[in-house]
Amino acid sequence: MSAEGAGQGPGPEPGSEPGPICPEHGQALNWFCCSERRLVCAACTGLGGRCRGHRIRRAEKRAEELRNKIVDQCERLQLQSATITKYVADVLPGKNQRAVQKEQEIFERTEEAEGILDPKESEKLNFNEKCTRSPLLTQLWATAILGSLSGTEDVRMDERTVSPFLQLSDDRRTLTFNAKKSKACADGPERFDHWPNALADTSFQAGLHAWTVNVQNSCAYKVGVALGQLPRKGSGSDSRLGCNAFSWVFSRYGQDFRFSHDGQHEPLALLRCPAQLGVLLDLQAQELLFYEPASGTVLHIHHASFPGPLFPVFAVADQTISIVH
Repeated sequence: MSAEGAGQGPGPEPGSEPGPICPEHGQALNWFCCSERRLVCAACTGLGGRCRGHRIRRAEKRAEELRNKIVDQCERLQLQSATITKYVADVLPGKNQRAVQKEQEIFERTEEAEGILDPKESEKLNFNEKCTRSPLLTQLWATAILGSLSGTEDVRMDERTVSPFLQLSDDRRTLTFNAKKSKACADGPERFDHWPNALADTSFQAGLHAWTVNVQNSCAYKVGVALGQLPRKGSGSDSRLGCNAFSWVFSRYGQDFRFSHDGQHEPLALLRCPAQLGVLLDLQAQELLFYEPASGTVLHIHHASFPGPLFPVFAVADQTISIVH
């Protein structure tokens, strides 16, 4: 185990206030495992613990870092807010007063998020689960989380699952669509035999994970996650991504974008076609988020109780998509 600090191993802080408890060991979650990106207790990092040998640091230090990232983002938002105010005042005198009022509300909410004002004055910044979800807070959370990631997962395709309508590159990161079914592709129980799908060779059941897919060359693709029991055979909806209870995907067909799960399709209004698509899977929070890496724009966020380990999943019916490494 690698613990940051003055050479001391994990242990409870003297006089520390009670907080979340480890469900496995019944001890306080005073530590953050950088490898699994989750809170752990001292026993988790000790002999026989699942995080032994991982890079560990104090939870309060990790929390302080994330708060600092949020504060930085708030400052950038305030700077943008000031720029908008100046533009409206100089270019549109006497007009768009409603826009000015909205801009002032955004400015005040960023201050509340930073802790300058009292959050209880705004329902949209109250962390009560019954309150409306705030797009601003979602953006701040996503920016902080994405900025804290040191890199992305080394995701590669499981060649045993690749559809015979797809060609897999030697490094197992690129899928190319072929209209004609390959006869050289040996069939097997893991392989998709009809839809142009492929599963990754690794699954995630805990922690925070992110990967990026280059989609700029394709006008028809699906990217997301799926359970290992996703059916592989036949032309029915059981094995079609997004049309069953086993898969959650972001898809593009021409100029139409949508999020699909269990046959329910939610249209997404995007201003432009992303060249790259980022996927963020937070299994502790039970959230799946799609974003544009270039701008950090959140394209869609989905909350679900995932029933098991999840595999990155892909489909392409036009040209090529590639996992970015």
